[in-house]
Amino acid sequence: MLETLRKIVQEVNAAPDLESVLDVIVRRVQRAIRTDVCSIYLIDRQRERYVLMATQGLNRKSVGQVSLSMDEGVVGMVGQRAEPINLEDASVHSAFTYLKGTGEKKFHAFLGVPIIHHRTLLGVLVVQQKLIRKFDESEEAFMVTMSAQLAGVIAHAEATGSILQISDHTKTEADRKFEGVSGCIGVAIGPAVVMTPLADLDGVPDRKIEDIKAEVAKFKSALAQVRRDIKRVGRSLAKRLRSEERELFDVYIRMLDDNALAGEIIARIKEGSWAQGALRQVIGEHVQQFSMMEDPYLRERATDIRDLGRRMLTCMQESGPSLAEIEFPENTILVADELTPAMLGEVPTEKLIGLLSVHGSGNSHAAILARSMGIPTVMGVVDLPYTRIEGLNVILDGYSGRVFVNPSDDLSQCYQDIIREENEVNAGLEGLKELPAETTDGYRMPLWVNTGLITDVARSLDRGAEGIGLYRTEIPFMIRDFFPSEQDQMETYRKQLEAFAPRPVTMRTLDIGGDKPLPYFPIEEDNPFLGWRGIRVTLDHPEIFLVQIRAMLRAAEGLDNLRIMLPMVTSVHEVDESKKLIAQAVDELREEGHIINQPLIGVMVEVPAAVYQVRRFARRVDFISVGSNDLTQYLLAVDRNNPRVANLYVPYHPAVLKALQFIVHEAHKENVSVSICGEMAADPGGAILLMAMGYDVLSMNATNLPKVKFALRGISFDRARELLNQIIVMDDVDKIHMMLRNTLKELGLGQLTRPAIPD
Repeated sequence: MLETLRKIVQEVNAAPDLESVLDVIVRRVQRAIRTDVCSIYLIDRQRERYVLMATQGLNRKSVGQVSLSMDEGVVGMVGQRAEPINLEDASVHSAFTYLKGTGEKKFHAFLGVPIIHHRTLLGVLVVQQKLIRKFDESEEAFMVTMSAQLAGVIAHAEATGSILQISDHTKTEADRKFEGVSGCIGVAIGPAVVMTPLADLDGVPDRKIEDIKAEVAKFKSALAQVRRDIKRVGRSLAKRLRSEERELFDVYIRMLDDNALAGEIIARIKEGSWAQGALRQVIGEHVQQFSMMEDPYLRERATDIRDLGRRMLTCMQESGPSLAEIEFPENTILVADELTPAMLGEVPTEKLIGLLSVHGSGNSHAAILARSMGIPTVMGVVDLPYTRIEGLNVILDGYSGRVFVNPSDDLSQCYQDIIREENEVNAGLEGLKELPAETTDGYRMPLWVNTGLITDVARSLDRGAEGIGLYRTEIPFMIRDFFPSEQDQMETYRKQLEAFAPRPVTMRTLDIGGDKPLPYFPIEEDNPFLGWRGIRVTLDHPEIFLVQIRAMLRAAEGLDNLRIMLPMVTSVHEVDESKKLIAQAVDELREEGHIINQPLIGVMVEVPAAVYQVRRFARRVDFISVGSNDLTQYLLAVDRNNPRVANLYVPYHPAVLKALQFIVHEAHKENVSVSICGEMAADPGGAILLMAMGYDVLSMNATNLPKVKFALRGISFDRARELLNQIIVMDDVDKIHMMLRNTLKELGLGQLTRPAIPD
């Protein structure tokens, strides 16, 4: 059964649209269970009815014609109960409703299984048989497994089918909506530009071309190059391989000489597809065909074909224009399967207005950087077939996490009004730059910024930042192909320190691992967020840690505004060991003639183990900084990069609020200052609560700093404490959010809440 399931899923994944997906399912399931009928009923949301969408065994003319209300028939009962129903004779059941024209009267045995995707009922998968008998346990188990496997595929195929129509610019599919999670608030409207990772066949977008002759020549050139490369490799290894191993290279050459494969690709190009898209389509079809074959030898040829496709794609990408040569349109919305920090720097900032990622969540590292740049972003739009939206107009709603493809004029105008209102609010905040974040009763709250890119510096100063609470030093590491030298790091760090001097700059030591890998220092782990990351990596590699510390100290020479912060600390041993290495670097540089002052050293509290050791840490360091993003993730056991559980990542969870309050109280018992540099500090409501808890510094992305300052200047400290006392005893996250929103509106700060978004 497992092999049967694998083949069905493979065939479904290769189907071009929803109709084909459903047809594959009913045919395959009927054959696998050896039953008379297999049917799929999907819910029509507008009509609130189950519609027969595919069948093998009933009258096919009834497909799309017959339907049931949501509480009608045994199918409706399956949906209401959200569990399988197995009847030996459905026709005598009290809930049975005969669907005229289907021919189902002669069938008795019935097994229906709900199709559920992310708690949403999509429909019901049904098998029927003429015999009066119950389907056995193995058949029922297979159906449940099939339903669970295919629920996501059906949801995705439904979206894919819609996009296929959108790509043809049919008017009936305007305003097609896809759901993700917010990465950075704001609205953007513009053409989609899909960024493809190198040699990623599946990520190649569809794109139309006019110069067919040039595109065919590009493909033939790549084909010839790959053929030469394989022959060369085969000759160089000939003496080291046995004859049967050398035959592999002959197989590759025969595939490349096969006029059918090349001919199919050229035919697609002549139909108007660019070479890379034609390659993806043809290779995908051949891989799917070979993968379904029974013979193990032939099935393995799928891997060979995919490898050849990647090689040809690499050749075409290398011969094509570089990113620097690409003409990005005005108001570009950058789309990727998974956004990376490096991608953000590859589009001219004056043309980039929005970011859209199929994978990742609102708290991934790319989203955090997007917020620091103030670019509206939506993450985790897992059902979006991104390869098919190149050049289409897109509305990106960073407030609700929604994406609209091919929007209507009415919807576009509605969102244009929101953009205009946003601009008016932001213009009203510009006068706050020189004013302090001081409450109405005189309480002063220092506001710092989180940075990582050089461009963050000017933006931060322009918004009145009083210091840097978090400089992400891994960014210069992530945009290179090798570890930066001490001199390179020193020059980068100096720019941050000089720009903010004499204001403090808090530099976090290299924090890689988790969602921040280095391409030249890969860390392959089953659970990277619980693995080798942060201080664990750098203490295991003192040669990396010492070079970075030396670069920081040299960069701060004569400025003396450096603060060094240690990430992912879980024990006092890690703090003591880090301090020894920092002291070693200070001594070395002084011996070399540099005038180095001892910097302030702090630790990040971002794992539960650190929460209960705050006082111990406070006795060893100069300051404490809370990384609320990771702390929330670990407290709630929610991967903040996983869109499937993104709704469970809630910074205002009662457990998170209690932990944040506990940390600041414990640190203050040792007279050590406490800052917070997570995204909660960038939310006006969150900033009010953190101020009331007693945090000494709030650090946030520069984009949100004026809004936070405006909120703090519009409330008294006593009112903030009163609000905290009300919220800290609440146990419902939704009610906490509602109270924060209502309080902001009562204070006349309603413009800081989410605008009215059209449904």
